[in-house]
Amino acid sequence: MLRIKACGLSDVGLARTHNEDCFGIDPDKKLVVVADGMGGHSHGEVASRIAVQSIRDYVDRGAVGEDEGENPSDSKARSGGPGGLQRHSRLLQDAIRIAHRRVLGAIQEDGALYGMGTTVVGMLLKGNTAAIGHVGDSRAYRIRDRDLQLLTQDHTWVNEQVLAGFLSEEQARVHPLKNVITRALGGESDVVVDMLEVEVAPGDVYLLCSDGLTTMMPDRDIQAKLTAEDSLEDSCRALIQEANSRGGLDNVTVVLLAVQDGNSHPG
Repeated sequence: MLRIKACGLSDVGLARTHNEDCFGIDPDKKLVVVADGMGGHSHGEVASRIAVQSIRDYVDRGAVGEDEGENPSDSKARSGGPGGLQRHSRLLQDAIRIAHRRVLGAIQEDGALYGMGTTVVGMLLKGNTAAIGHVGDSRAYRIRDRDLQLLTQDHTWVNEQVLAGFLSEEQARVHPLKNVITRALGGESDVVVDMLEVEVAPGDVYLLCSDGLTTMMPDRDIQAKLTAEDSLEDSCRALIQEANSRGGLDNVTVVLLAVQDGNSHPG
């Protein structure tokens, strides 16, 4: 049986007055979530908090498609549709869709919140399979054998241009429209959640983060920091300190999840 150890840190950065990021870690359910709110003032903070709490509550109940009339068959997934997903993957997918409805509901109840939204990336581990769901440009990475692999695709205008071959990765990093999100919770009336299932192995480390990290640091520098530190806590601190040393233009949140074999001491 696999065990996990997880650690998360969030920082306001050097340019913002308040932190609109939110994260959640549930070691019992083997769930980690990162949300990056948007909307100005404190509205982004409201959206990200609603998203994280909604996902945690839904996963904790363990229901699939039974909340608020949600039908899992309505969801779409990059991995080939809900019929090809394992139960815990459908659970996470539905949890993100419910979080979207909750953000929309909050906006309908309080007009002052109009325009708020949030990105989200979540990981739910069951057995030796990790379900990863995301909307927006918060990312999930895997570190295996000291190599860093990006597991998610940003839902941004510039990434769509990169995928279409119109921009290079280098051009995308400095493009004036690099922060334009094409998909978020609280935006359209419905949301498409990208889902991915990956096989995990002892020794794997998974990084979930907001774009406050990735806009400040290219992947090669993230990898260098992660492989240089001895503990998850030190790695989290090192990543945030490095993002701030490069300008800290946004809130930055990092969550690390390490997969251990059953004989390892649980974290």
